[in-house]
Amino acid sequence: MNDVTRWATQVAAAELADALPRRWAHCRGVASRATEIRRIVGGEADLLVAAAMLHDVGYAPRLASTGFHPLDGARFLRDDHGADTSLTRLVAHHSFALLEAEERGLRDDLVTEFPLPEGPLMVDALVYCDMTTTPDGGRTTAEERVAEILGRYGDDSAVGRFIRRAAPEIFASVERVEAVLAAQPR
Repeated sequence: MNDVTRWATQVAAAELADALPRRWAHCRGVASRATEIRRIVGGEADLLVAAAMLHDVGYAPRLASTGFHPLDGARFLRDDHGADTSLTRLVAHHSFALLEAEERGLRDDLVTEFPLPEGPLMVDALVYCDMTTTPDGGRTTAEERVAEILGRYGDDSAVGRFIRRAAPEIFASVERVEAVLAAQPR
């Protein structure tokens, strides 16, 4: 484990392990997926693993100022930790968060403070890791994960509306990553 992934693990653990143990298990599972696929992002592998570990840190009760975890988490990482811009942008925009920001009336805040990340493969890789990991950190398919989210939040919630809109993009991201993984030697 290098310095950035060690730091990300410590920050995520401090914010989530006691307060939200299930969310902490999910983040560890997402980071495990990122470790497994790190070869596809080359020199950005450590950034992917750190973003995977921290992607849901904004759920921590003490950080939830807007109630929109991607924005709250990215602000925390930027303001309290001076985190790298690439990392904060990935956390802010993980798993098509821009669509949920629109549902919540926070789109302008999100894109003004955290422009969309560069590198479509990195964005897809983080979507893949998040959307193939259960809330308890286990493996799942993207289709099962979307169905689980809908079941947990309900069709008419902001999250339900968002996930229905984002599902085609999520599935496309997962397919792109799976194609890259299949084309690369292990």
